[in-house]
Amino acid sequence: MNRLTLTAAGIVGAAALLAVPAEAGAAQTTTGPIGTTTTCGAYSLQAGLSTRACAEVTGNNVQLYGQISLAAPPSPGTPWPQTVELLTSLSGQVVGGASLGSISGYTRFTANTVQLRGVGGTVPCGSTVHGTFAAAAYPWNPVPVTVDVVVPC
Repeated sequence: MNRLTLTAAGIVGAAALLAVPAEAGAAQTTTGPIGTTTTCGAYSLQAGLSTRACAEVTGNNVQLYGQISLAAPPSPGTPWPQTVELLTSLSGQVVGGASLGSISGYTRFTANTVQLRGVGGTVPCGSTVHGTFAAAAYPWNPVPVTVDVVVPC
């Protein structure tokens, strides 16, 4: 293949990777062992990383977490796995009610999925919990992602 063909193929491949269908970033709910339901909000793509906010509900206990992973497998010749120092924040609250807390700080990311945990608590059944997670690394600003979950009665 000549250079022009390789360049065109690369552009088409990059466009296909960047064209994320709406369903791919949609919310997701799964049921785990011992009555735990996990709900994740839509993900955000930033600087080759995928971030997502999730909530685990067991009875009326809600635990929020943020998740960071690679958006796609690294291309051959890229510098991954490299350590990236991310400024992360996670917060949660009962809609129209109490805060479930917040945490922020630095999180190291290499190439494995990382979860930031530590926000949650017991909430009244029927309540809606809103969680927000954000990650930033110079020169990229944070792109917050959210999750909303109703605690069943």
